[in-house]
Amino acid sequence: MRKNGHLIKTVEEGSAAWEMGVEPGMSIISVNGKEIEDVFDYRYLMADEHVDVLVREQNGEETLLEVDKDADEDFGVEFVSGLMDDYRSCSNRCIFCFIDQMPKGMRETLYFKDDDSRLSFLQGNYVTLTNMSDHDIDRIIRYRMEPINISIHTTNPELRARMLHNRFAGDVFPKLKRLKDAHIVLNGQIVLCKGWNDGAELDRTISDLTGYLPEMQSVSVVPAGLSKYRDGLEHLEPYTKEEAGAVIDQIEGWQKKIWKSLAASYVPEEGETTPDLLRGAPRHFIHASDEWYLLAGRDLPPKEQYDGFVQYENGVGMLRLLEEEVDEAISSYQKKASDEGISKGRKRRVSSVTGHLAAPYIRSCTQRISQAFPDTQVDVYEIRNDFFGEQITVSGLITGQDLIRQMKEKQEAGTDLGEELLIPVSMLRRGETVFLDDKTIADVEAALGLPTRIVWESGEDLLRAQLGLDPKKEEDRQVYE
Repeated sequence: MRKNGHLIKTVEEGSAAWEMGVEPGMSIISVNGKEIEDVFDYRYLMADEHVDVLVREQNGEETLLEVDKDADEDFGVEFVSGLMDDYRSCSNRCIFCFIDQMPKGMRETLYFKDDDSRLSFLQGNYVTLTNMSDHDIDRIIRYRMEPINISIHTTNPELRARMLHNRFAGDVFPKLKRLKDAHIVLNGQIVLCKGWNDGAELDRTISDLTGYLPEMQSVSVVPAGLSKYRDGLEHLEPYTKEEAGAVIDQIEGWQKKIWKSLAASYVPEEGETTPDLLRGAPRHFIHASDEWYLLAGRDLPPKEQYDGFVQYENGVGMLRLLEEEVDEAISSYQKKASDEGISKGRKRRVSSVTGHLAAPYIRSCTQRISQAFPDTQVDVYEIRNDFFGEQITVSGLITGQDLIRQMKEKQEAGTDLGEELLIPVSMLRRGETVFLDDKTIADVEAALGLPTRIVWESGEDLLRAQLGLDPKKEEDRQVYE
């Protein structure tokens, strides 16, 4: 790809590229005489006020463009490949990998295992560092690609090699130290597997990872997701309610210890209003995902325990934040009900679907909204995951076929689903209206004869959907497994 240049998909009208006659179908070969490896090279080299851009036209003719622009002004082109390079696939065969637990016949992209540090920076993906060279580490440091999210799982080198089925998987810790020494902000993840990296091994891992403070700002602990398609894979057992409680106790014990240690050594600077994490400000550091609390039947921690919800996209504090946002939205919308056109005389009844895991919290939130706005009612229905198996309880892994079949059964049994069906955005492919099994929102509407609405992640979005107000999407926080 680099030898042939990077193919331009679109050119923004009025941009520097547009003014110089750059057109879709052309390719950028180099900038300031330097080959472009990927989007980070491109952004770095294009940041100057004067750059020499070598382009190749579709007929093969090459032209050197002398570009004068404001510093950091975008050149105005979009490439066919957003990364400007091939995506790096995973070289591991982790014992808990969910992609290995999927049936055949799904769309091809669902079987691609990425392990690309650039996607960690761009999209928040977690990477194992096993396929990274010293050159890759150098580029992360040079371009300040942070935060980098790292799938650690265990700091026991031999155990990590066995869990990832990669004999080199235990050799990554010198790379992790280089990132820390360069003050690159890091986040960690531990996928906990019963009988493997829990218990004393989890204690060892947490203890070792505190050595990467303050650059490592947080670590999440999530249970391995186990589908029914595990034939030929390592046998793993799910955690029981009692075992989930023990994991929480272990993690919360470490939270108290780490907070106390950091608080004892941290000295705020004069006039400091926000604690500086990179100077070792107090934090809880290690976090249990929401699933542990739901599995153990325990209340979620208060919002202060989540350190600003830094691990939100890994399922840590997602439900607590939703509750907080719903309460804030209720208070706000009660004050401005007339401005928003909220009718207190029009009755509205709708249905909402979610996974088993979040259902109690979604019901609690919709009931709060109904108490504040009595003319609205939402019936929340749990969708059982027949496709992957009932042990998979998150809404992000619900398929369209399970949703359609189970809601159709309710209709046939005489259940009134109301005037609209609400579907959380986490069930859909990012930026599209497609479920994991390629069923679409249009398929749902056709099967149920019911208008269907996507509900974005925030508490305000949930309130607006329940009240029948137009969506107000302020930020795309779509979460994926």
